[in-house]
Amino acid sequence: MDKIRIGITHGDLNGIGYEIILKAFADAEMCNLCVPIVYGSPRAAIYYRKNLNLTTNFKSITSATEAEEGMLNMVVCIEDEVKIDVGQPTEEGGKAAQVSLQRAVSDCKAGLIDAIVTAPVNKKTIHSEEFPYSGHTEYFEKEFGSAGDALMMLVSPAMRVALVTAHLPIKDVASAITAERVERCLMQLRKALKRDFLISTPRIAVLGLNPHCGDDGLLSEEEQTVIAPAIKAATGKGVQCFGPYAADGFFGAGMYSQFDAVLAMYHDQGLAPFKALASGEGVNFTAGLSVVRTSPGHGTAYDIAGRGVADENSLRQAVYVAIDIVRNRRVVDEASANPLKVEPVERRERPRRDFAENAEIAE
Repeated sequence: MDKIRIGITHGDLNGIGYEIILKAFADAEMCNLCVPIVYGSPRAAIYYRKNLNLTTNFKSITSATEAEEGMLNMVVCIEDEVKIDVGQPTEEGGKAAQVSLQRAVSDCKAGLIDAIVTAPVNKKTIHSEEFPYSGHTEYFEKEFGSAGDALMMLVSPAMRVALVTAHLPIKDVASAITAERVERCLMQLRKALKRDFLISTPRIAVLGLNPHCGDDGLLSEEEQTVIAPAIKAATGKGVQCFGPYAADGFFGAGMYSQFDAVLAMYHDQGLAPFKALASGEGVNFTAGLSVVRTSPGHGTAYDIAGRGVADENSLRQAVYVAIDIVRNRRVVDEASANPLKVEPVERRERPRRDFAENAEIAE
């Protein structure tokens, strides 16, 4: 099998994107696992390599078709000098992140790369009339699916957490959670667990929305009127899902270890405990789309940018997860590509024998 080609966007120029990329691929074994192709600025990479005393080499190329195995390749998306303000959110840094991302998406659509790993961006600085999205998830949904297809999912050796609502203000969460939406997320999550993670019969835990799951309607009734009916409907369609569970008790008691995935109702309900338990190995995966896209489970980390202390492990894990999912999808798709045809068999009526004849034969 040819090595999987992983496209890597450089993220926000002023964050830790280049540091974690250069650190991760300083290990030659990373370049043996896949063909890494960074979409970025050689000048920015050289700047960070020099200032952080790193030694990672890379090859500048003009197209992903020129990428070579055994080395870190960089498609030149930005040829001019760019202003780098380490640790500061700037419009120029956001624009550079957008250019990198759009080039990688274009190459993915053209079949030049097999998956995309995105380094962190600043959602405010990348936002513009040309990029009117609240995050990577929404952008990838627009480019590789339709409304409602993308499911934000966090993955680590400890657990998997998916979100019914992602980048949404808390004041809008309750009204956005409907029985139809929860059921759709459960169906999407089961499909991802089966195809992307090769779990034949996944078990999914569903969290409630309110403290104490609404205390039987005393606080609110979303658990009874929205979430429980969605669980029942999904169960009727073959999904092994259970709940709703109160989030604090669920994570506090370690119940997540008994399930293949957890479906949380909103961003921080799922991500706060996930990041506390993932120990720097968390990976963000956009499930439900035709493309495989992962990213580190952290942000731009402006506060430590340029200091040489950023941990590259989450980016490394994002590459691992992307490779695994591409392979898993190929296995599943190949196995189901040419199913055996079931031909109808004509059944002729067999002659009936009376009881006496049957008894005589038995003797």
